[in-house]
Amino acid sequence: MTRSRPLLVASDVDGTLIDNDHLVPAANRAVVADLVSDGATFVLATGRPPRWLPQVVDQLPVAPLAVCANGAVIMDTDSGEFLATSLLDPETLAAIDEVLRRLLPGSGIAAERLGADAADADFVASPDYEHAWIHPAHLEVGHDEVLSEPVLKLLARVPGMPSADMVAALRGEVDHLADLTYSTTDGLIEFAARGVTKASGLSRIAAGTAAGAAVPSDAVPVTVAFGDMPNDLEMLRWADHGVAMGNAIPSVHAAADEVTLTNDEAGIAHVLRRWWG
Repeated sequence: MTRSRPLLVASDVDGTLIDNDHLVPAANRAVVADLVSDGATFVLATGRPPRWLPQVVDQLPVAPLAVCANGAVIMDTDSGEFLATSLLDPETLAAIDEVLRRLLPGSGIAAERLGADAADADFVASPDYEHAWIHPAHLEVGHDEVLSEPVLKLLARVPGMPSADMVAALRGEVDHLADLTYSTTDGLIEFAARGVTKASGLSRIAAGTAAGAAVPSDAVPVTVAFGDMPNDLEMLRWADHGVAMGNAIPSVHAAADEVTLTNDEAGIAHVLRRWWG
């Protein structure tokens, strides 16, 4: 029997699911409720660490599975359980740091560590690390201490230097060590374990959700994904139908199958009402 609706919908959070006031628009909340009640799976796919998810999940009609920290954690936001984790080890961190010191001298570093549960994660930063956004709490430690334990992701910051230029400066130098991306243009880049992306996390979830659901390319897509920044690119390419937000940067528009309205205009609902109207 031909399906009439997708089986899995994945959404980035910042710049995508939530508006510029950090709120989930009513139209997005309503369509998420409708697709879940219809039996589809809704997944958050975000660069945020697990501890930054409750403020978003509390606004949703369901507590969904989440691919956090750009794929480093798969989490059940209802129970708080970590279903899978992928960490960067200290030896790899040291190798990345050597490249940073050589090619981006003066860059400050920080790391997202993972504790026993979502509330127990630590964000540690070197003294020269400047946040790209307001961050109410972090532990300042020595540069080498940032690299001393396994982490979900390593961050490097050069204030005033566009994130894309930072990535370009490292091109080809860290590919064998880690996956490199960015989720803001404001001089901040992020490293995860090799092969760890939002797409890798979603593929693990979809293996159960969409098992045996392959259909012809002209039929309803099994998976639909929404995003706005380079850390969404692999996810949009992985999905049967990748949707860029109207506010997404040009490289994301170019990679998507469709461009919708902006996050402030509830662009997610604008697309999903095609199936859940």
